[in-house]
Amino acid sequence: MNEQQNVTKSNIYNVILYLGGLVLFLEWLYPIEQVTDTSSIAVFVIYTIFCFFISLLQLKWWASFLLKGFGLLFILNGLYFDMTFLSREWLNYFLLEFTMNANIFISQDWYYLSPLFRSFLFLLLIWLMSYLLHYWFVQMKRIFLFIFLTFVYITVLDTFTLYDAKFAIIRIFIISLVSLAITNFNRDLEREKISLDRIKQKTKWILPIMLTLVFSVLLGLVAPKLDPQWPDPVPFLEGAAEQVGGSGSGTIQKVGYGEDDSQLGGSFIQDDTPVFHAETDQDQYWRIETKEIYTGKGWESSADHDYIKQQDGEIHLDMYHGNVETEESTALIEFQEGQNLKKLVYPYGVKKFMAPMPKPDLFLDQITESIEARENGETLRLGFYQLAYDRTSYSLTALREDPGNDEEEMAEYLHLPDTLPSRVAELAEEITAGYESRYEKTRAIERYFSSHDFTYQTTGVAVPGEDDDYVDQFLFETQVGYCDNFSTSMVVLLRTLDIPARWVKGFTGGEIIGEGNRDNYHIYEVTNSNAHSWVEVYFPESGWVSFEPTQGFSNLTEFHADQANTDTEDFDAYDDVLDAPETELPETERELEEEETTPAMASPSNHNFSLAWWQCGLIVLVALLIFFVLYKYRFNIKTKLLAMKLNRNQSQEAFQEAYLHLLTVLDHEGNERKNDQTLREYAKRVDAHYGTGEMRMLTAYYERMLYRNEFNPKEMNKLKTTWKKLLKTIMG
Repeated sequence: MNEQQNVTKSNIYNVILYLGGLVLFLEWLYPIEQVTDTSSIAVFVIYTIFCFFISLLQLKWWASFLLKGFGLLFILNGLYFDMTFLSREWLNYFLLEFTMNANIFISQDWYYLSPLFRSFLFLLLIWLMSYLLHYWFVQMKRIFLFIFLTFVYITVLDTFTLYDAKFAIIRIFIISLVSLAITNFNRDLEREKISLDRIKQKTKWILPIMLTLVFSVLLGLVAPKLDPQWPDPVPFLEGAAEQVGGSGSGTIQKVGYGEDDSQLGGSFIQDDTPVFHAETDQDQYWRIETKEIYTGKGWESSADHDYIKQQDGEIHLDMYHGNVETEESTALIEFQEGQNLKKLVYPYGVKKFMAPMPKPDLFLDQITESIEARENGETLRLGFYQLAYDRTSYSLTALREDPGNDEEEMAEYLHLPDTLPSRVAELAEEITAGYESRYEKTRAIERYFSSHDFTYQTTGVAVPGEDDDYVDQFLFETQVGYCDNFSTSMVVLLRTLDIPARWVKGFTGGEIIGEGNRDNYHIYEVTNSNAHSWVEVYFPESGWVSFEPTQGFSNLTEFHADQANTDTEDFDAYDDVLDAPETELPETERELEEEETTPAMASPSNHNFSLAWWQCGLIVLVALLIFFVLYKYRFNIKTKLLAMKLNRNQSQEAFQEAYLHLLTVLDHEGNERKNDQTLREYAKRVDAHYGTGEMRMLTAYYERMLYRNEFNPKEMNKLKTTWKKLLKTIMG
């Protein structure tokens, strides 16, 4: 009897031990959402629990194989198929997909594996891990290696990614300690033939042990902690990656303003830490400095700094000329604690600086146009100051008619390295062929980046190797990057056409977080993620004019037409995109189009079956699971239905329904529209969040259709493609 009780007790401990293995394995899954592009891991967590439960039951191998295999196929069906599950068409498509990806897998072209096959491999890995952990934890009772690997995995992610593993470490520590204790106790129970009476005596120690464990964890949380005793290894490893990585993307930085731009490229991680608040009456870019010497790898200044003291707070920046319309305005800048910069951030047209007494001296660098506040020769990090500036509006007529004969006096803004590949200049000539004026050529190059296969992306961005040119690599090889890639490339392309241009650094306008103390004034919060670079082009009759080539960002410079009854400036940026010539769709969009027209995916087949009682029960179970999957992926399904409707019915009603569905999806994803936000403000916030420009384009067209009753069916194909691309970005 005692022996039977010992076996029962051992089985209970085995179950607890295996559940500990399940919890530890789930810790490997939780970070996936933050460190990859996976939008939701819920389906993988459910399949993991399902596989571990089947392994725990210790069924016959063939029964376990069938159940886990059925679960795997059922999940793939819910994720990627729109046809009858396990029908002839379903099986044919699955076999075709599997054969195609198997060939790709064998040829080691990993990048081209389809999402379906990637999910299949990941689910298969979960399946195998359920067997492996049962073998390690229950049969062999050798769990230390997996615990050690789990600690290493989590700590590496915590160090090198945005994943916060503080509570994960605590969970792993508790589960590991309990699992190791049960392993040792269970091993003694089996080897030493301990009687049930002795086990009951030992259970008296369980409560004190658990209390000790809880007390130790709480003490570790609340106790004061020493500062790190070892230097942070991340900067060293990143520096080594930058030196060794060559043209790869090994260097990873945190986004924010920095002064050293001699080596551009590499990935960065987002940082939404607030830098300053600005109270002003309109959204605008905040300048810090400009640089004019492009080296082939980055930017440098042409000479040492030349700071000139500004008298009585007056700031003398020759940024625009007399024919530019201006309107006086002010801005209050308040830096957040610990975020003060050594240089002032200021808007275009700044002309006066005001600060609390005692008022510091102000110095303007004639080379970079950066501004410093000093006291007794020491640079100050101001926490608060006020600026007076002129809002500028440039005449489109004056810009188009500007002769631009200034090559000699603006030579420093035409400098290019001798190593610049000739195909960069050839591309600039090709882009601007047929355009005459400086303004038209500049706009053509600015539009080029949004009408071709360039991708805004902050990760996987190449670093030019020793023999690579930063701009040439971006234009002709990678076509993937962020603001530095786009802005630098535009400046270099313009300079090959003898158009003076310079590279500007600062911050975008940020997000409205409240109302100001004056009418029509708002408080904008600017974070490290708003750090940005853009382009300024010189026009002799107007001055320096800013342009924005980066995808997902809008040029905030105001332009006006001299002719009467012209009301195009509100939609100028969007009209340029809509009127641009048709270009070949990127690969991802071509795949989306093909999915809509694939006959096998379009119409599910209907079959009649003669079902037994157990089959009916299985169908009920599957129906419940399908209901869950349909509910979870209802937005994906409706998106495809609306896409089909837009294909059949290119009407105002169809586009309006599609746009309202887009708003619903954004609200579901946690990007709800605030009550006091206009559609344009909301669209701008959405584009800033996802790093795109599609929401503003769709919103502009929606407003024109709604308020002006403008509708052109010929534009629907382009709008539909933009709509689908944005939804794909939102829903992952």
